[in-house]
Amino acid sequence: MKKLIGILVLSLFWSGTSSANNLRVVDGDTIILNGEKIRFSGIDTPELKQTCLKDNNEEVGCGMFAKILLVKKIGNNKPICIGKKKDFYKRTLAECFINGESLSKFLVRSGYAFAYRKYSTKFVK
Repeated sequence: MKKLIGILVLSLFWSGTSSANNLRVVDGDTIILNGEKIRFSGIDTPELKQTCLKDNNEEVGCGMFAKILLVKKIGNNKPICIGKKKDFYKRTLAECFINGESLSKFLVRSGYAFAYRKYSTKFVK
């Protein structure tokens, strides 16, 4: 793995009863980890109230589903986030991992996130 200058490594240490105090999933691409707001770099998920149409033109809450999918993926695991810089809103831009698997990559492959070229081209393919 390439060495990155100025990498901020954040990790979440879960305690069985107070994990909610350490991690909060805001939406499909934003979490608050130990009080720091982290925006997943390189991806964008639908907003919480955003809906999408399925093949049969049925409307589904894809924004809320992206959040629920992320919550389930994290479960009781310990996210590790690697961030390089802050965005316009002063959120840390980071890629977060569960057991070595990128949460951003998981969301893209699940069809609930898209490449967000403003901060990264990593997930364009």
